[in-house]
Amino acid sequence: MSIQTDDYRTKSTLETFGFLPEFTADEIYDQIVYIINQGWNCSIEHEEPSNTSAHYWGMWKLPMFGERDPNAVLAEIDQCRSAYPNHVIRLIGYDNYTQCQGHNFVVYRPRGM
Repeated sequence: MSIQTDDYRTKSTLETFGFLPEFTADEIYDQIVYIINQGWNCSIEHEEPSNTSAHYWGMWKLPMFGERDPNAVLAEIDQCRSAYPNHVIRLIGYDNYTQCQGHNFVVYRPRGM
């Protein structure tokens, strides 16, 4: 039996949005605004593509507690991308009330992943 590749059943996805086309810059901005409007705290994580599903990801700095400016979050994403150009980068919205992740999506994948 041969396994067909490059379809939704064999594609490596890291989150629900992984089945959709990559987000544009405007769509990423809108998701950041959504996280902030929910009152959640943004956090950025990064990891090498080969390790994305094997263990916990490395955190980029500390979570951005109380940050209300989407452009500041975008600037941190850009800094992380500059420091780790070959890593996958995701944005997380932490919910203080439920003490869990309220939102989580990949904002950058290196070419070829």
